[in-house]
Amino acid sequence: MQKRLAVADRVRLRLYVIALGTLSWVERAGGRWALSGPRGRGREPPAAGWRALAGNRREGAPVDWVRRAVGDWPSPRVGRMSLAAYCVICCRRIGTSTSPPKSDTYWRDIRNIIKFTGSLILGGSLFLTYEVLALKKALALDTQVVEREKMKSYIYVHTVSLDKGENHGIAWQARKELHKAVRKVLATSAKILRNPFADAFSTVDIEDHECAVWLLLRKSKSDDKTARLEAVREMSETHHWHDYQYRIIAQACDPKTLIGLARSKESDLRFFLLPPPLPCLKEDSTEEELRQLLASLPQTELDECIQYFTSLALSESSQSLAAQKGGLWCFGGNGLPYAESFGEVPSATVEMFCLEAIVKHSEISTHCDKIEANGGLQLLQRLYRLHKDCPKVQRNIMRIIGNMALNEHLHSSIVRSGWVSIMAEAMKSHHIMEASHAARILANLDRETVQEKYQDGVYVLHPQYRTSQPIKADVLFIHGLMGAAFKTWRQQDSEQAVIEKPIEDEDRYTTCWPKTWLAKDCPALRIISVEYDTSLSDWRARCPMERRSIAFRSNELLRKLRAAGVGDRPVVWISHSMGGLLVKKMLLEASKKPEMSTVINNTRGIIFYSVPHHGSHLAEYSVNVRYLLFPSLEVKELSKDSPALKKLQDDFLELAKDKNFQVLNFVETLPTYIGSMIKLHVVPVESADLGIGDLIPVDVNHLNICKPEKKDAFLYQRTLQFIRETLAKDLEN
Repeated sequence: MQKRLAVADRVRLRLYVIALGTLSWVERAGGRWALSGPRGRGREPPAAGWRALAGNRREGAPVDWVRRAVGDWPSPRVGRMSLAAYCVICCRRIGTSTSPPKSDTYWRDIRNIIKFTGSLILGGSLFLTYEVLALKKALALDTQVVEREKMKSYIYVHTVSLDKGENHGIAWQARKELHKAVRKVLATSAKILRNPFADAFSTVDIEDHECAVWLLLRKSKSDDKTARLEAVREMSETHHWHDYQYRIIAQACDPKTLIGLARSKESDLRFFLLPPPLPCLKEDSTEEELRQLLASLPQTELDECIQYFTSLALSESSQSLAAQKGGLWCFGGNGLPYAESFGEVPSATVEMFCLEAIVKHSEISTHCDKIEANGGLQLLQRLYRLHKDCPKVQRNIMRIIGNMALNEHLHSSIVRSGWVSIMAEAMKSHHIMEASHAARILANLDRETVQEKYQDGVYVLHPQYRTSQPIKADVLFIHGLMGAAFKTWRQQDSEQAVIEKPIEDEDRYTTCWPKTWLAKDCPALRIISVEYDTSLSDWRARCPMERRSIAFRSNELLRKLRAAGVGDRPVVWISHSMGGLLVKKMLLEASKKPEMSTVINNTRGIIFYSVPHHGSHLAEYSVNVRYLLFPSLEVKELSKDSPALKKLQDDFLELAKDKNFQVLNFVETLPTYIGSMIKLHVVPVESADLGIGDLIPVDVNHLNICKPEKKDAFLYQRTLQFIRETLAKDLEN
């Protein structure tokens, strides 16, 4: 007589069936359990099978009898059932069958279940641990960048495309949610353990195309200088990012990266945020604010010219300036506009006087600190914006910023005030003067790749951007009297333009041939153009006369050029007119100073364009052409009977022969028109002959002797040939 199982036995058997039924399901390798019968209804298993089931239970083999019980189940033809349904049926039938006798295997069965369950839990734990570690190697999150982004004042939201074809599938969404969960877990653990995230978690929950942005940002802040420079280069060469991705870089990058991007030729301007808003000022109060800034600067450590002009700018109005006729006001070496009409003064004249004075103040480090502390950076930026149509005002402002950039402790203030963004845009200007002034500012700010410091009047024409091209030699251009660092070296003007306005319009030029032609023909050269500022010495006759002498100017230029690294590489000097006399004087002074010996030792050659080695006829006409050639001290030094000029010629000739300098001389053969009435042969052939080197006459006037008409003109091609031959060994090495 069959006996019903107790409640405890039924529970235990159900556990057996659930656990062991799972094994049977796996062993069946793709098999399906089902009940077959008429119209899909199940039919009872044969009684013999269940008797075998009961017999096996009595023998104490729970696994075998369940398997055999399952094995006695008829093979299905139609219909299917899940494992859960099958286990329920088994439990019901076992519950109605006879209870197997108790045996010693009870605790053995419990141990087997514990072993199986423990193995399952252990295996699952190992699997999850492996997945988390694998994910940790592939993903990274920089919480410092995230926290910094929260503090930004700009928020950019990535717009979702409306194109359904771009929508991601379920797998991508699941992966994204998993990354979010992992990031939350890691963030919590980081807070608890107070440990920063590892590098491997910087791209958690980031789109595939956004990974490069954050990785480059982190690379740009690496301790390895080479890695930082490589990151900036990769950023600058990227042009396929979305607008918000450029803005992410602009917000999150450090000042070094920002300056590096500004000095990279291919950089997108979207890397640079707009300058911060400027404080509000009353209408027409800019001039007064500029006066107050100038008045706040110390009046010590200044020479007589700066002191005089500072007081003039502070005390005089535009009307009183117009009434003064004691001298010429000359900005950048051009006093002709004011000589023509003293009855009216341009509206920007007072501001120009103030800016010229501040330029000289900014050459003193302590005065730069005062300018920054008194809000000068913001005021100058306002003036820069107001005078978009006045290049002279903008250039003077950039001269001040460039001088302030020589002081590294002011770099952070200059960056914060937004000047880097303004200069990055100016660097891409087609106007060579604007781009060169901006290049000087950024080069002085860039301490990553530039060791030299470019003081006022020293401008790099090539390379103005960061470059991988090694620089092997320097070529220096020194202009002459009333010349300039850029306009002197432009292409030849039409004869009609020269006759009508020989100097007045300094912006009238086609290009700058050292920057465009020479840089392409000799990319391994650093090309520098020098401008010795004559504006202060041209204000009034009260300024010290010795300031305008060749000796004073040569010492000043030599100091500036040495700070720019001139002498560290082989050098070729190219000069026009009085600029050649300055070159000769600089080399003589350098030969007397041990700290300047590298300048002499590395000088390879000199090109003189119509340099009056033995004097000029200008002194004879100094009274008639004073409005053009003022001041007269330089003119007097050019007279044929000048003792200083003769001594300079003799001393330099001895030095050139001793150091074996290579020399090339050009001289004009046509007279030069001064205004519309005077025609003058400025430098005759006999005066242009140094005594060594080739002397080549050219059928041009004095102004055009250094202005080739076109690239294949003899004047340029012969100059290029001399440079290549003189620096042949250095360029090869």
